[in-house]
Amino acid sequence: MRSIPDALLSGATPQEIAALDLPRAYRAAYLRAEDVDMFDGVQDRDVRKSIHVGEVPMPELAPDEALVAVMASAVNYNTIWSAMFQPLPTFKFLERFARQGGWTERHDLPYQVVGSDAAGIVVRVGSGVRRWKPGDHVVVHPAYVDDQEPGTHADGMLGSEQRAWGYETNFGAMADYTVVRASMLVPKPKVLTWEEAAANTLCASTAYRMLVGEHGARIKQGDVVLVWGATGGLGGYAVQMAKNGGAVPVGIVGTEEKAEAARRLGCDIVITRAEIGLDGDPSDDPRQVLEIGRRLGRLVRERAGRDPDIVFEHVGRATFGISVFVVRRGGAIVTCGSSTGYQHVYDNRYLWMQLKRIIGSHGANLQESWECNRLFETGSIVPTVSALYPLTAVADACRVVQENRHIGKVGVLCMAPEPGLGCTDPELRARVGEERLNPLRGLTPGHLEG
Repeated sequence: MRSIPDALLSGATPQEIAALDLPRAYRAAYLRAEDVDMFDGVQDRDVRKSIHVGEVPMPELAPDEALVAVMASAVNYNTIWSAMFQPLPTFKFLERFARQGGWTERHDLPYQVVGSDAAGIVVRVGSGVRRWKPGDHVVVHPAYVDDQEPGTHADGMLGSEQRAWGYETNFGAMADYTVVRASMLVPKPKVLTWEEAAANTLCASTAYRMLVGEHGARIKQGDVVLVWGATGGLGGYAVQMAKNGGAVPVGIVGTEEKAEAARRLGCDIVITRAEIGLDGDPSDDPRQVLEIGRRLGRLVRERAGRDPDIVFEHVGRATFGISVFVVRRGGAIVTCGSSTGYQHVYDNRYLWMQLKRIIGSHGANLQESWECNRLFETGSIVPTVSALYPLTAVADACRVVQENRHIGKVGVLCMAPEPGLGCTDPELRARVGEERLNPLRGLTPGHLEG
């Protein structure tokens, strides 16, 4: 009998896949609960010391779940937080989740399989799953929601029990298999390879909700959109969302190398941190914040013609005061994170007296994820993979992201034996073009060549 990887990669039928015996254990990148204090008193919380790759037991499948063979994954900063055990150990999330009882109790284990990006093939479905079957090529939408909460039915992100899969749950993406709810599955874009498709699920849909969806800033044609970290995991998609929607992206980056990467993504106006004198965190010095804000405002007006209509924020404490100052009267700052610190300091006069808005945004709901996915199906938005690592070297991949030595997204091959597999529409891929689909490939050092 063929192995599951051989069967999946050779295009086995749903019946053949369903008949294959599942392994009792599988390879995964995981953290150990016994290690949560390992960095106490240590300045450098090197994630290579806390991330392990090895065999973990195969979990039982709930009626509303699917087991997906993960062909490829990618690194998000939530995995870095998990592996540093900051701002708190994610094992606390698993304990809290398990208190619901029933199937959630499986998640409270002495290890956590991490990761929130995945592309792969369905190999099993629970008895309550109707719309998916073994053999389906999918990407995983990383919002783990409770369909029995009323808030979920207004917006999947409003339910109080909404969780980030692979961060606040177990059985995440950086593995040969993952367990997900059927409500997290989205068809894989046929034009993309496994590693290209895996890189988009969390960051792209987050950027879509922030800028395009009805719960975000709602960009319009001609809007000037200021994007902090324009070549990062989030920023690289924000630039493309703005450009594709007829807006004018203005990217803020740290180096000339990243400025060139931003231009590859379609960002015509790029400003480096050095140009505005931003080095570190100026938030404790109001005068410095205003000085930087004035310099940034002058450059945006010179190059884009007017002040930003929207600021795309995820950096947090180090930039938030500047964002509030620089956005136009009546404009909006949309924020989904705070990688430099959660306690923001800003001059509130520039908010209330100039009628500016702050929009909080978190992840994306399933509808937004499907809408975002359509953009990849046509090549309107493209992946931002810049490097690729094997699962055995996932700790090295995470260290690159931890030290901010990456551009775009860092991909991880799991069950896929090599890059370049998974495209099921080669004619469309040829029309879109390899260069268009991989604008950043090779800009971050990796272990595998794409």
